[in-house]
Amino acid sequence: MITVLVVDDHPIVRAGLRATLEADPGLRVVGEAASGEEAVRLAAAHMPDVVLMDLQLGPGLDGAQATARVRELPRPPRVLVLTTYDSDADILRAIEAGAIGYLLKDAEPADLLRALRAAAAGETVLAPSVATRLTSRERAPGVSLTPREAQVLQLVAGGHSNSAIAGQLFISEATVKSHLVQVFAKLGVDNRTAATAEGRRRGVIR
Repeated sequence: MITVLVVDDHPIVRAGLRATLEADPGLRVVGEAASGEEAVRLAAAHMPDVVLMDLQLGPGLDGAQATARVRELPRPPRVLVLTTYDSDADILRAIEAGAIGYLLKDAEPADLLRALRAAAAGETVLAPSVATRLTSRERAPGVSLTPREAQVLQLVAGGHSNSAIAGQLFISEATVKSHLVQVFAKLGVDNRTAATAEGRRRGVIR
């Protein structure tokens, strides 16, 4: 029996996932979490084999941050990301945080069930489009923003000021500016608007 913790901030999605998983006699859902903080708490309490993790979870810890916290537990479960986002920035943050697999929400139920079994067995599972992106990136790396640089650029794209970004990421405004200087240099641009457009064109942000 493989035990699973479902993490998603939408109740309807959680209910659908629970129904899909529990229709399989070899899987059991031991809990549902609507936030990153709740995911970490329930993972520690229930010690599931696999955490099925969404990336966008509203205020607080996002999916990548929650993944990193879960993987730091004394008996860390495998983390399989299930999300709608497939940008390079999202994929790299999740993998670097310790996720063993990355699936998109358009996956067939049978593919999800196979992925859960593979993840529980310690096998890496990637959606075909994600695998293609990672392979292409390795063959032609081009621009490589650090996870933090990509995070800063994503917030810039969302219209946040330097001070707002500093507050959200718990860093100084000077550090935000330093990251932006690096981003501008790597993307070959000289302003926030151009950086956002170029970042989206190259797939480093959503």
